[in-house]
Amino acid sequence: MSTIEMTVPAQSAPRRRWIDHWEPEDPEFWEKTGKRVANRNLWFSILAEHIGFSIWTVWSVLVLFMGPAYGIDAAGKFLLVSLPSLIGGLMRIPYTMAPARFGGRNWTIVSVLLLLVPTTLALIVMHPGTSYLTFVIVAALGGVGGGNFASSMVNINAFFPERRKGWALGINAGGGNIGVPVMQLLGLAVIATVGAAYPRLVLVIYIPLIVITAVCAARYMDNLSSISNDTGALREAVREVQTWVVAFLYIGSFGSFIGYSFAFGLVLQTQFGRTPLQTASVVFLGPLIGSLVRPIGGRIADRRGGAKVSLLTFFGMALATGVVVLASEQKSLSLFVAGFLALFVFSGMGNGSNYKMIPSTFNAKAQAAIAAGEPRQSALMRARRCSGAVIGIAGSIGAMGGLLINVAFRQSFLTTKSGIPAFWSFLLFYAACVLVIYLVHLRRAPERVTSEQLSPAHAQV
Repeated sequence: MSTIEMTVPAQSAPRRRWIDHWEPEDPEFWEKTGKRVANRNLWFSILAEHIGFSIWTVWSVLVLFMGPAYGIDAAGKFLLVSLPSLIGGLMRIPYTMAPARFGGRNWTIVSVLLLLVPTTLALIVMHPGTSYLTFVIVAALGGVGGGNFASSMVNINAFFPERRKGWALGINAGGGNIGVPVMQLLGLAVIATVGAAYPRLVLVIYIPLIVITAVCAARYMDNLSSISNDTGALREAVREVQTWVVAFLYIGSFGSFIGYSFAFGLVLQTQFGRTPLQTASVVFLGPLIGSLVRPIGGRIADRRGGAKVSLLTFFGMALATGVVVLASEQKSLSLFVAGFLALFVFSGMGNGSNYKMIPSTFNAKAQAAIAAGEPRQSALMRARRCSGAVIGIAGSIGAMGGLLINVAFRQSFLTTKSGIPAFWSFLLFYAACVLVIYLVHLRRAPERVTSEQLSPAHAQV
């Protein structure tokens, strides 16, 4: 069968744009119908996720506009950029379940329109004289943008055949991550053209973009009836020690990426006295580089093993942190920026290699089960189910790393007027990650996984 079937007429509102027949693994169906529909949903999902990441990180830009007239010190600003990380991480697990409950298209519309709430409120309150508590509440609401990644990945995963999922999910994730430097580039453009007194202009630009994105999702995206939540796999994944090992490591990789994305500008302003324009002209480089190298980390891990590459990335992050500490002590801005950009490079690569470890780990368990007599298909299917659940859990917990990084910076600048103590704590954490990878994954036996055993869906998520 090579056409999409609807269970009820298209004009029936409760089932509008629901697809009940979807067989992407059928080559005839995929070529005649599936590929076109899947690609259409992919591109508009990327747009929605991109906008979500932009709003999630908007406070990393807005704090650059908050001069002395706002009466907020560096510690207060770090708290403002910490809150979206916290809320975004918490939102990822329920957002993971939402496409199955409401439909991928329907939830994309809702999740995008929800972005109007923090954006509009920020537009209203973003001026000197607003109470700090009001800023705290509005910044926290910006965390809803962090959940969009989870629901977007679950939805797109269902549209593509196994042989295409790695590409589709990699493009989807990368397009979302790029929303961070795009937002920061917009902040640079506003500061460079009209000055630091007009933060609302950034928000004004995004409000129509949010509405347009929601309209596009309603017009061009679809719901799949075949998406279903697997709470059994989630419960099984929670009981696995490896789930928490990967989540711990992802705090170090993705948590560093998103945490530094929020904090980079504030650190430059506070520690080196950079003006808003000077800060904005540099701050976007880190998230941009980190987003672009993410697929590279996954690709190298495909060839060398996720644990080995992750070990090297955390070792690189530790060295880069040492460079940043040295630059801070010597007050060398150029060396500091170079070290910070290196942190983005290694954390971006670590995002890809850490996720590679998930299917490799569960595949190893599946191979052991097969050797013990369990049917091959059953063992591999359970490995894929658990891998998908772990991806959701690790993504949620990893996002909390952004909170921890900014809380550490806040306390560091509050007590010592410098970020050096925070950087030392990060270096120790990266050293712990190196130790964990070695003890859990590399001391006993190297990863061994064949292309037949590993679904492309998880190679570069």
